[in-house]
Amino acid sequence: MKTKLTVAVVTGGLLLAAVPAWAHHAFAAEFDSKKPVHLTGLVSKVELINPHAWIHIEVTGPDGKVISWMVEAGSPNVLLRRGFTKASVASGTQVVVEGYQAKDGSNRANGRDITLPDGKKLFLGSSGTGAPYESNKEK
Repeated sequence: MKTKLTVAVVTGGLLLAAVPAWAHHAFAAEFDSKKPVHLTGLVSKVELINPHAWIHIEVTGPDGKVISWMVEAGSPNVLLRRGFTKASVASGTQVVVEGYQAKDGSNRANGRDITLPDGKKLFLGSSGTGAPYESNKEK
């Protein structure tokens, strides 16, 4: 009886541990590497939340209309190790983001790089998710 209980508890624990992994997705599940985006706009909000950080950008289109974009980045821990903090991109900061648009055509993108006003460029992506690597960027 103890063996069955132990197996049940261990199995239950493994299933609970796997729940966060189900919520995580690969790049190709949501974003299209054949639809690169180049966004220039003002940061309206930065969310350093797991499993991915989000940068909200207000982009003025050619017609003068402001379009809100959500840009997915790597995990907060990875970004912090690369020098990216909320202070790096405070609300109102003019930034340029290179990335890839969502497959559903919405105003969401997976960010590859963000260029700050001083010209500093930070890598936003997380490795191993299926996103195109920096070496694939056109020069």
